[in-house]
Amino acid sequence: MNNTQKHNAIDTLNISADEALNRLLEGNRRFATNKIIAPNRSENRRIEITKGQHPFAIILGCVDSRVPPELIFDQGLGDLFVIRSAGHVIDDAILGSIEFGVAELGIPLIMVLGHTKCGAVAATIEIIEKRLPVAGAIGTLVENITPSVERASGHGEQLIDQAARMNVALIINRLKESPILSAAIDECKTKIVGAFYDLSTGLVEILD
Repeated sequence: MNNTQKHNAIDTLNISADEALNRLLEGNRRFATNKIIAPNRSENRRIEITKGQHPFAIILGCVDSRVPPELIFDQGLGDLFVIRSAGHVIDDAILGSIEFGVAELGIPLIMVLGHTKCGAVAATIEIIEKRLPVAGAIGTLVENITPSVERASGHGEQLIDQAARMNVALIINRLKESPILSAAIDECKTKIVGAFYDLSTGLVEILD
């Protein structure tokens, strides 16, 4: 049995939050060291998951094209329940999607994934510093990211990355305000973790 076959054999129906996190981090190490196995991308896998889906982790990430979760965690079809928005800002549809993943699909792990050089955070900083007008619904993004910028310190790239990290923490706090998610956490049915992806190294860091 090769590495891909072993990976496919993992039972995602009974995986714990810690096992799910380890699986993500193992995949990320493969990605960062150019040792990917590209699991669960075969024709058989495609046919298998027509019967139902059993993703082992929810990834709430940024829309940035440089941070595709299935690639940076070396996962395949049906493995991840991915939700993305600029700066991983939450609205009712996104929160409802996460609640659905936990309540209906029984997903044991929620990861809020930020990253270095986040364009949404950088744009928010520029708008705040230069007092620029904001057109359209972009204002909603700026409004949601602004508290993270206000809590961060530094200049230039350092400020962007610190604000992006703070944004992960604030999003986690908002998720925990959900009665559905907080109940699932209390009952040890799911776990929320913050993470931060480095565009340069390809590595994901778990945040405290």
